[in-house]
Amino acid sequence: MLLKVKLNNFKSFKNLTELDFNATNYKILNDTNVYNNEILKGAIFVGGNATGKTNIILALRVLLDMLFSDKIINLGKYKCIFSEEVLVELGYEFNIEESNIKYDIFYDVKEKVLVEKLYLNDDLVLDRIGNNAQSKITESKSHTDLDNDVLLLRTIYFNTKFSNYNILKKWFEFLSNSVYLDASQRIISNSDKKIVLNKYLENEGTNEINEFFKEYKFNQQIEYSNQSIGNFVTLKLNDQSTKEIFFKRDCINEPIPYEWESLGNRNLINMLPAFFKVVKNGGMLIIDEFSSAFHNELERLLIKYFMNKSKNSQVFIVSHSTNLLSNSIFRPDQEYSVDFFENGSVVNRFSNDKPREAQNIEKMYNSGCFGGKPNYKPEYME
Repeated sequence: MLLKVKLNNFKSFKNLTELDFNATNYKILNDTNVYNNEILKGAIFVGGNATGKTNIILALRVLLDMLFSDKIINLGKYKCIFSEEVLVELGYEFNIEESNIKYDIFYDVKEKVLVEKLYLNDDLVLDRIGNNAQSKITESKSHTDLDNDVLLLRTIYFNTKFSNYNILKKWFEFLSNSVYLDASQRIISNSDKKIVLNKYLENEGTNEINEFFKEYKFNQQIEYSNQSIGNFVTLKLNDQSTKEIFFKRDCINEPIPYEWESLGNRNLINMLPAFFKVVKNGGMLIIDEFSSAFHNELERLLIKYFMNKSKNSQVFIVSHSTNLLSNSIFRPDQEYSVDFFENGSVVNRFSNDKPREAQNIEKMYNSGCFGGKPNYKPEYME
């Protein structure tokens, strides 16, 4: 589980910023939103447009992409453009089966030097500077002539699978099960392409999605086939070797092609395979524009579903839906506001302001108590 994220000179975060996902002293939602009474099962980031919310979860996507993606990730392109500093810094801290793992990445954009430091229970087990490294987790203790565009940790994983380090293997299982979603554009970043909707349906069929619809009374189902038969209408594909998605609502039982269905319904079924995967297997579900075309009640349902069903899993979302700022959905220590000022993005954890459990957090946020509240009101309306 992710404990902390550190960003410095990264995108809109000019100054060192650390986010903490350890649980505080709040008692609400302890049974659902907290893992092992210690670690929060995720967080929500709110604030005005272009304040830097997405850049927080982008730091998680960059980690996943650098470790698992087939393409080369240039850390230099993430440097804060209004900073004179040349060093981009990202830091991550995890708790895996009571072991503490810290992984720090630095990139000098001027010298084009990549630095990695991996700590296992405070023991420095990987120390890489540029083309050279010292390692306690490989048979060879010294590494030279390293590629400055590729993480050594990635190379070690793909070469050894951490066969002698079970904790590191479990950490990478957690990371590889993690998924990044851009809900507005339905972009999925994950090493397992089976969660892309059509591939998921080819492999798993429609049962899991339809059981979800049944459990939560959506009064609809989907079919994945080359034809769909209704009471009055039958839709059949010209190419019988292909399949398409059809929606059927209980009240009419007629096939509705995927392209005709609402944006919210399409976004939902594209998102559900990722929910199922992370809830079942552990990992991080990271969602930008979570509220894209969703009704307030659907947003609440999805978060509560995740918190209730998951164990070794976390969900991190960027949203503009203030209705999610409720003590029945997230705790104050899971809620963060993001502002953008002259020196870049600034984050405030709601629990820093010590709101009481009985207070209306959404109302407090909208009144400006926690920051991150844009003020677009023109002078003539003041």
